[in-house]
Amino acid sequence: MSATQKDLAVIAIGGNSLISENSKKSVEDQYDAICATIVHIADVIESGRKVIITHGNGPQVGFILLRSEIARKNNGMHPVPLVSCVADTQGAIGWQIQQALTNELKKRGNKGKVVSLVTQVRVQADDPGFAAPDKFVGEFYTEQDVPALKAQNPEWVLKQDPGRGWRRVVPSPTPVEIVELDAIRALLDGGFNLVTVGGGGIPVVNNGNGGLRGVDAVIDKDLASRLLANALGASTLIISTGVEKVCINFGRADQKALADITAAELRAYYEQGQFPAGSMGPKVKAALDFLDNGGEKVIITSPEHLKAAINDQGGTRISR
Repeated sequence: MSATQKDLAVIAIGGNSLISENSKKSVEDQYDAICATIVHIADVIESGRKVIITHGNGPQVGFILLRSEIARKNNGMHPVPLVSCVADTQGAIGWQIQQALTNELKKRGNKGKVVSLVTQVRVQADDPGFAAPDKFVGEFYTEQDVPALKAQNPEWVLKQDPGRGWRRVVPSPTPVEIVELDAIRALLDGGFNLVTVGGGGIPVVNNGNGGLRGVDAVIDKDLASRLLANALGASTLIISTGVEKVCINFGRADQKALADITAAELRAYYEQGQFPAGSMGPKVKAALDFLDNGGEKVIITSPEHLKAAINDQGGTRISR
């Protein structure tokens, strides 16, 4: 495998982007949202690139946890561990993306193949993220909801998601290794477009006996996608989000959208605290880490601007 795969793009789509609006949270609604995004990813494939798709799962993990808690309280059912929730969302969302992209490519007469792969990502057992939960999952709540939620669920940790409300947070350790990397490479070499490292990957640690064990956490999907892209030598990392461009001074009168920007310029804004940890911060950190480790280009934009962005006509485009 070459040091840099010029035609390989890793595209990370957010779990929140699978829910187009508050009233559309059903599995069917989420599939419709995936289909809308997939049209633009198919455009990237038709530009001559191989594609790996990763996805977030924050809302979906929260839904499973809430259903599990309701079932436990009302029917005495066993609780679903957080690590199993991550695995469940990998399978369900991965299948939906796989099916939607396969259908879209067939509709276009494109012979591209698509497969989803359940993927583990190793983290360190002593990662400080386990002691300081900060990864948002589940629904948004108002400040008035918080006292009742804490009373009903004393084990929950709730934090304010800036500008959007209160949400549950869970541990989010730093990813250090994509366990199934060899399988991913084999599938790429076999001509497949891939859906993998869903929800940041199923978090695992070394078990002390040469094996692995799952741990309750949710890895940030942008940081895991960065790790994957660098490990594969991908030239381009694309981070899909809800806005066309990254902005500085967001929400202020002097808000400014960023188009073409160097890593050094973006790093200066990052160090100024321009990008909150709960929203754009992890995306910008992933972009900088990718470029620091040999990547050539990062695009951060909304799905509908993907085609323009890969042709240098839209989105925020970050270079070394």
